[in-house]
Amino acid sequence: MVLSVSRTTAFEHIAALVEKGLLARSRGKLRSLKLTPRASRLLEQDLQAESIRATEQGVPLLGTVAAGLPAEAIENPEKISLRELFGNSDEIFTLRVSGDSMLDEGISDGDYVFCKRSSFARDGQIVVAIVDESEATLKKFYAESDRARLEPANTAYNPIYSDNCRIEAVVLGLLRRL
Repeated sequence: MVLSVSRTTAFEHIAALVEKGLLARSRGKLRSLKLTPRASRLLEQDLQAESIRATEQGVPLLGTVAAGLPAEAIENPEKISLRELFGNSDEIFTLRVSGDSMLDEGISDGDYVFCKRSSFARDGQIVVAIVDESEATLKKFYAESDRARLEPANTAYNPIYSDNCRIEAVVLGLLRRL
C-alpha cells in the first residue's frame, strides 16, 4: 500500500507512537512493530464507540419488500434510526415484555416496546399502567365512568378494573428479534 509520505515522515510517526507507548519494537528483530496492550485497549474502545455512533446514525433501509404477491425489487438506500422513528427525548424509553396477554395486538413475550412517558391516554391506546401503586402492566386503556378498564389482547385473560390506576406511558412501537 502506498501512503504518499516520505520515509522520514513515516519514521517520525512511528517514533512518536513508540514514545507514547502505543507501539513496541521486538528486541533483536528488524521491522517488528506491534501494538502495545494500551494501544489495543484504545483501539477496542474506539471500535466500540464507532459501533455506537453507527447505531445512533441508523441502519441501512434499502427499500420495500412485498409480503403478498412478489413485486419488483428496487433498491432505494437511506438510513433508518430509532431516534428518528420514536423521537429523541428523555420521555422515550424501552421496556422488555414479559407475558402473553397482548398477543392479539402482536406483542409477544420477549418483545421490546418503545414508550413515551405520559399520564394521559386515549381509549384504546396500549399503555403502561401502574395498578394499586405498585404493579405495572401493559394493556389497552379504557376510561369508564368511575374506574379504568385495562383490557388484555388475549382471550385467556380477563380485563383489570381499577379505581386506583395511573398511566405511566403510551406505547409507540415494537421491536422483535426473530
